[in-house]
Amino acid sequence: MRKEKLFLKFKIRSFIAGKIQFVRVKLARLKGYDIHPSVILERHLHLDRLYPQGVHIGENCLIASGVTILSHDHCKRVDNLPLLADVYIGRNCFIAVGAMIMPGVRIGDEVVVGAGAVVAKDVPSNVIVAGNPARIIREKVKMNEKAELINWSKESGWINQ
Repeated sequence: MRKEKLFLKFKIRSFIAGKIQFVRVKLARLKGYDIHPSVILERHLHLDRLYPQGVHIGENCLIASGVTILSHDHCKRVDNLPLLADVYIGRNCFIAVGAMIMPGVRIGDEVVVGAGAVVAKDVPSNVIVAGNPARIIREKVKMNEKAELINWSKESGWINQ
């Protein structure tokens, strides 16, 4: 009985969270961010407010709490205005808690950005990056449409490496 209660609680929370996500993404799109409707945006994000049109997030990504995504550089000036530099995040990516994506960065498809990582350079597809500055720590990563690893399991570890 306890397991069924827990499952029901999870289903209710998931339903409510889905509605909240829908509203979060809608509001972000109204502000000018280029975010696919399937993206999950957690709370306490720091998305660039000066140039929201420069933030592009592909389908099925999960952006965790405390992530910062910048699309302008205040120190680099063009005609006495901050440099505007678009940021692109591909499909099926997971950006972990507290990561920072710097202006002008392109992140490929099926990428995991580790917690607290500072991404200052482009990241190819199918990798995990971590650290400050972010470096590739694993390649040949495969992720599904929920931004979950599919070539890793608790029992076997990494598969096809």
